[in-house]
Amino acid sequence: MKIYKFGGASIKDSDGVRNLISILKIKKTEKTLIVVSAMGKTTNKFEQVVDNYFNNKNNLDNSLKLVYDYHNQILENLFENANNKINNEIKLIFRNIKEFLKKNKSPNYSFVYDQVVSNGELISSKIICEFLNNNGVATNWIDAREIIKTDSKYRGANVNWEETKRKISENVDLNQLNITQGFVASDNNNFTTTLGREGSDYSAAIIAFCLNARSLTIWKDVPGVLNCDPKVFKNSVLLENISYSEAIELAFYGASVIHPKTLQPLQKKEIPLLVKPFSDPNSNGTKITRGIKINPKVPCFIVKNNLSLIKLSSLDFSFIVEENISEIFQELHENKIKVDLTQNSAISIYLCIEDKYFRLDKLLSKLKAKFKVKYVDNVDLYTIRHFDKNSSKKILQDHNLILEQRTNEVLKLVVKKI
Repeated sequence: MKIYKFGGASIKDSDGVRNLISILKIKKTEKTLIVVSAMGKTTNKFEQVVDNYFNNKNNLDNSLKLVYDYHNQILENLFENANNKINNEIKLIFRNIKEFLKKNKSPNYSFVYDQVVSNGELISSKIICEFLNNNGVATNWIDAREIIKTDSKYRGANVNWEETKRKISENVDLNQLNITQGFVASDNNNFTTTLGREGSDYSAAIIAFCLNARSLTIWKDVPGVLNCDPKVFKNSVLLENISYSEAIELAFYGASVIHPKTLQPLQKKEIPLLVKPFSDPNSNGTKITRGIKINPKVPCFIVKNNLSLIKLSSLDFSFIVEENISEIFQELHENKIKVDLTQNSAISIYLCIEDKYFRLDKLLSKLKAKFKVKYVDNVDLYTIRHFDKNSSKKILQDHNLILEQRTNEVLKLVVKKI
């Protein structure tokens, strides 16, 4: 089997869906499984629906209508018959969402999130499957909730690998083209779960692992894996070949082109990962596999914005020792705050953090009881892998340097825009 994953940008409109068919006709469809994301910015729009459900019910119906109208426009552009089967299926999905929101009793935001936001992938896969079948490409639709089983950690579920492998072997027809959803799974009670934001790549890797796939190709709106985000940096360079370990390093530091969890199952079975542009299916893109050196070897830039930098110092000028550090990280863990950089001296420790769940005020309140606390908000963290002597110059032209950390391979700069 070969696995193809199409991201939201590649299927954001009717032209994107038509382009998907052209790629399949070039690459052939035998023994192929397609994993699709939600179309365009649908996930963001469904997130607004969930936010309105909890915080602004007056706008709930309107935000849901925006999602429906977006998909209805794509349907009108793809299908001649406005009353065909797929229109009714999509209408049913939206009726079910409304019914769920009307009857739901759970106050758990993450639970509601998964039951609602997951519909983006279900809608896109149904539309694409119907369009493929209508255009002579026989396609088998698979509900990802039937094949990827997880625990009940909503918005970031952990995979039950044994059960998932069994379900995939039972439900995937190896002799035809299959289509399923990324991001989406289910727990033992058959409630919908999701694998975390941008988890569709991970879904594709899970399926590739369980099927012992020949390769996984991720189709993107970029030429492949670049040495920097072209929206942030000029003169980006295509990385033609990189190793699993190199890609994992880049993903760990925050490179957005590959989900951090995606590479782990692929590496275990040495399944090559290809990252290619959907606008040019015959290009080589980037190949990620075992034991190859990064080519070309150029500095790789990764930036994370809107972080916070905390400096903790001992109140009595005593050393910051293991016991203090353990206590600090326990507080960070309990408040679900991600640490992107740490640096410590004898009597202080710096933490560059990401406050995804808005728990920073609570954390600072706890820490102030035991440490002297200094805090800088809205800082940016630039990570430069394979840096050279000129790597930081452009960054520091319009940023003030707050903290620098370097090893032989990696330079990290905590900066604030001038």
